[in-house]
This record gives sequence, C-alpha cells and structure tokens, in this order.
Amino acid sequence: MAKRRANGEGNIRKRSDGRWEGRYTAGYNPDTGKRIVKNVLGKTQAEAKGKLKAAVEQAQQVDMIRTDDYTVASWLRTWYELYSKPNVRPSTAEYYRRSIEQHVIPRIGEIKLNRLTSRDIQKLYRDLQENGRLREVQKSKNPGLSNATVRGIHMMLHNALDRAAKERLILRNPTEDCIIPKLVKQEMKILHPEDMGAYLQAADKRGVLPMFYLELVSGLRKGELVALRWDDLDTASRTISVSKQAAVRNGEITISRPKTETSVRRISIPQEAVDLLIQEHEKHPDNPYMFPSPKTGEEMYHPDSVVNLHKKILKDAGLEHIRFYDLRHTFATMALQNGVDVKTVSSMLGHYDAGFTLRTYTHATRQAQDEAAEKMGAFMEQMM
Repeated sequence: MAKRRANGEGNIRKRSDGRWEGRYTAGYNPDTGKRIVKNVLGKTQAEAKGKLKAAVEQAQQVDMIRTDDYTVASWLRTWYELYSKPNVRPSTAEYYRRSIEQHVIPRIGEIKLNRLTSRDIQKLYRDLQENGRLREVQKSKNPGLSNATVRGIHMMLHNALDRAAKERLILRNPTEDCIIPKLVKQEMKILHPEDMGAYLQAADKRGVLPMFYLELVSGLRKGELVALRWDDLDTASRTISVSKQAAVRNGEITISRPKTETSVRRISIPQEAVDLLIQEHEKHPDNPYMFPSPKTGEEMYHPDSVVNLHKKILKDAGLEHIRFYDLRHTFATMALQNGVDVKTVSSMLGHYDAGFTLRTYTHATRQAQDEAAEKMGAFMEQMM
C-alpha cells in the first residue's frame, strides 16, 4: 500500500515550457479517499520553492483548524468507538475503555488534541507510576501502576494518536518521543515436584482433584480450563480440544475464541487425567460443562473462583503462595526438564512460536543443556 502524503509533501520539477512547477498534497477527498493535488508555478526554481512553502503552510493550517473541535477526551472516545472497539477482542476493548476513562481522560482529557505534547504524555506516565491505582486497598500497598500497565496504556495512546496523525488532525504522533517504563522481569515461580503430592491431596479433599490435576498436566489458561465442555474430551485418543475461553466483562462471564489462532489446539493428556475426568462427569452426567459451578450446578466455574480455590488448596497443604498462572509455568518447566522438546511444549501451551517458549523457559532448557554437555563429555572421554 502506498504511503499517504501529509499535507504539504510535494516536489518541484522544471516544465517543458521553462517554468518551474511545485506540486503538493492539499488534502484528501472525503468520499473517495484520493489525494487532492495542487500546484504552484514560478519563473525560477527559487520562486517556485517559495510559493510551494507558502501553499504547504496554508494547507496545514486548514487541517489544524479542524482539530480545534477535538480535545484529547473527545478524540479518544471517537477513536475507541470507530476504530478500536469494532476491530479488537472484547477483552482488549474493555481494557482500552478503562484506560481511557479511568486513567487518561481524568489527567489530560481537557487538552486540545492539536496542543498535546510528548511532555504532557510523559507527565501522564509518571503520575500513573506514582498514583495510578484506583482501589483504596491497592493504594495502601502500592499507589502506582506497574510498568507493564503503563506500557499498555502507552500502546493504546500510540494507536489512537497514530490514527489522528493519519487523518491530519495532528502533524505527528507525540508518543513517538516519549520514554516508556522498562519491563521489570519477575522471578518465575513453580510448584516444585516435592510439593505436588501435598497439593493434589488438598485438592482431592476439596473435591476438585480432576480440575487441578488436568491443569498440572496441560498448562491451560484459567479461562480455557473453565470453558471446557464434556464433548471437548476424546477418551479414545486421550485429547482435550481447546477452542474457547471464558472471561469476565462487566461482572458477567462471556465465551469467545482464544486470543490467537495458535491457542486453538488439541492437547494430549495422560490416561490418569482421562479417568479422573470420567469420574467427574459421572457426578453430573447431564451437564455439558466439564466443571460445573458448585453454586449453580448448571453454569461453569467462575474464573476467579478457580483462583480462590487454588489459594485455599495451597493454604490447606501448607505451601507458599504462587499464582494460579504459575501452574502453567509448572507444566512447561516439568515437561521441558523431563525431555519434551520445546516445539511440542509450545504447541501444547498455545504459544505463537517455539522461540517465545524457549525465551520464557530458559531456566528449564538450561538444565537440559547441562545434561547434554555431561553426556557429550562422557562420550568424548571414551574416544580418548
């Protein structure tokens, strides 16, 4: 696709009649989207260049007059409704909406769009890092938003202002000059092999062993786990089909396809997991969900309920706290350390490529490399 010329971009050439012509983009036809090209003429190159400069400035002023109708707040809401919400996943749209309404508009929403500077945005990021949290309980522990959250807001603003620049509402995107917070890599935690027995026993006592056993042998995301239906299990081939996920939107559970196509996958599970799932299904044979909510008996588990159950199981077993998501890390780490190749683990996790898996679980693959080095060393000793 050809790059659109900004108002004022043009060139100068000498015509066959001896005069110099400067051509420039004066705007775009609102109906067809085609460029409106105008020209200026001069007897000399310098004269044509001067006229072209004046015409460019006038064209830019015409564009900038239109932007007086927009504040940052009005543009972000326009961008969200027209360009973002219809084209992104519901979870992403909700994330953008909250970022706009709760974090950006209260701080810089009243600034005119064509007056917004990179300094205004940089101050926004600093304030979010220092005072961005909204809940009082969270504020007392840490009043600022994480670097990862601020980076997410930056990407949203970058996209919104990039669209404004393409529509000639601003001359350039001010986020281009901002310095965004660096990601702080957190230490990965896992459920260690020596603790798995106690963890699974505690899950069994609470009547949820099939769910958490499946989690440890598959590494499913919590939304994928609770969205499983009985017909997703193939007992003959011992596989689970992952084609949907549950998420909470405005207090209600919604079902959608996973975030990427690589997340739609078929996972092999051990026979022990199949047997446990069959036993679970026998408790509620008419329910389509693999793990019905104990509260309603009909709907699926609430994703947050699974997280809370995980916390209780850890407490019952006397184990240190790790996140539910760390069970996914546990599966990947144990699989890699027990000889499963990276590509297979990547496909089971639903990662977009094996390189991402390799970078994420360097600690696990490092152990495998150490073992390979020892084996090669032993082999080479026999050759000497």
